[in-house]
Amino acid sequence: MAAPPILLLQDIRLGFGTTPLLAGATLSVSPGERLALIGRNGSGKSTLMKIAAGLVQADGGTRFVQPGATLRYLEQEPDLGGFANVLAYVEAGLAPGDDPYRARYLLEQLGLSGEEAPATLSGGEARRAALARAMAPTPDILLLDEPTNHLDLPAIEWLEQEIGAMRSALVLISHDRRFLETMTREMVWLDRGTTRRLARGFAHFEEWRDTVLEQEEQEAHKLDRQIAREEDWMRYGVTARRKRNVRRVAELAGLRQQRRERRAAQGGVRMAVAEGEGSGTLVAAADNVSKSYGDRTVVRDFSTRILRGDRVGIVGPNGAGKTTLLSMLTGTLPPDSGEIRLGTGLAMVTLDQRREALDPNTTLSEALTGRRGDQVWVNGQPRHVIGYMKDFLFLPEQARTPVSALSGGERGRLLLARAFATPSNLLVLDEPTNDLDLETLDLLQEQIADYSGTVIVVSHDRDFLDRVATNVIAWEGDGRWQDYAGGYSDMVAQRGHGVRARAEPARGGAAPSAAPKPAPAVPPAARKKLSFKDQHELETLPARMRKLEAEAAKLKEILADADLYSRDRARFDKATELLGKTETALAEAEERWLELEMLREELEG
Repeated sequence: MAAPPILLLQDIRLGFGTTPLLAGATLSVSPGERLALIGRNGSGKSTLMKIAAGLVQADGGTRFVQPGATLRYLEQEPDLGGFANVLAYVEAGLAPGDDPYRARYLLEQLGLSGEEAPATLSGGEARRAALARAMAPTPDILLLDEPTNHLDLPAIEWLEQEIGAMRSALVLISHDRRFLETMTREMVWLDRGTTRRLARGFAHFEEWRDTVLEQEEQEAHKLDRQIAREEDWMRYGVTARRKRNVRRVAELAGLRQQRRERRAAQGGVRMAVAEGEGSGTLVAAADNVSKSYGDRTVVRDFSTRILRGDRVGIVGPNGAGKTTLLSMLTGTLPPDSGEIRLGTGLAMVTLDQRREALDPNTTLSEALTGRRGDQVWVNGQPRHVIGYMKDFLFLPEQARTPVSALSGGERGRLLLARAFATPSNLLVLDEPTNDLDLETLDLLQEQIADYSGTVIVVSHDRDFLDRVATNVIAWEGDGRWQDYAGGYSDMVAQRGHGVRARAEPARGGAAPSAAPKPAPAVPPAARKKLSFKDQHELETLPARMRKLEAEAAKLKEILADADLYSRDRARFDKATELLGKTETALAEAEERWLELEMLREELEG
């Protein structure tokens, strides 16, 4: 029998203006469930999540949370105002009895010390602090809205392991396919204000969604045909049977009302890349190029060849120098040494991850036309800006909307619309998948696949790289970069591991000069004290060892019964197995405690 839900939203209704955003949505979360909340940008996913968190009041419907259940919510734009530093903000989310060391551990893993002042944080740092605050208490229900935004690949893979080890129920909004496949076991699809649930993993979602939409289309076709038959009868088949006629007239009115109220599935993004004249066979060549900033070398003696038609992915942790390498390969940044040679006839279009190419004071229409009338030129043909906007899921009434009022996803689509309207044979995409929904990502991948020019892309999206890249340039540490054939998974297979985290220097110090080792992340000689995680482990291990010793003693007492084997063979076998596991765990704990104690003495002495 399934466990009763600890969170239940039922028949949730909410409207903004004349069109309802939520029209009877339902969400049920039982202990330990891992749910993905899927839907288009603007479908109401974040709003439904805020209603679940108790931050937004619905117009109708019911919200129920089991008494005593703890719930934590990661919002997209956290407010750290009123806190002295980041650690105080995270610790404020802890409840009595929660482990205070977990706050420091999570911040350390997410690249924050805890001493940062909230006013000095970037948007990405504030999001990482909010993620630490949500996860620190290990709540019964964890609501995460785009947790991988502003995280690099090592942090995303660490987050997968950390959440996987938690006992919390999970409701997740994300556009990272690989993350969804790893973290969730059931899907809740929010579409046109209502929800549907699939008790299978994300790998089955798109096939199921397409089946549902196909069935809807068939039912709509049947309804239209039935209305046509009834209208034909109204015109030619009226008889003296008044009662039946009145009933049929009423039924026809009902059918017409049903068709008026039917919310059609939202159309897809229609992308077409405006391609320029072909470039030469060689697009870019790097010969032993290096680049340094102060004492830190971000690119060291790197060589590669990029040919026409290549799709090159660049991967590495935040701060490794991906954007620097990209700028060198496209000729916008000169190397300190070595040579960069660019091919002939290049027409380059760049998609900037920071959206800096958008003037927040212009309107959506002006951003597309360049303030030159109401026409957009695509592949040498003029198109009215309203029609081109519709291709990227913008409504006609949004034409005069300021860019500053657009959501992150809408700004991403606007940049794609501008980039694809410009003739090019070289697309340079710096984090193009940020804030894009799954359908838009699918179409972007298809356009890149059909594009006859060359593509260079920086991305933390593993699935996107697997679908798009023909080769991957990966950071190896100490300014070294290596070219691998294939996508991200192919790179992992060739090198034996994914992208590792960059070892951070001491605050205010120089960057490390050697590639980071898997463990420890910082060499003991460079440490001044144990990490928060190691300190916590050192303090808690003695209690764990005492507990294991007590368990082993109890099992030995049971096995001391000379008649146990003949009287209860099953109990004897079970006790023997448990004793072996307990003694192994005790030996490992003692060895780990000794290792940490020696490390502490070395650092202090």
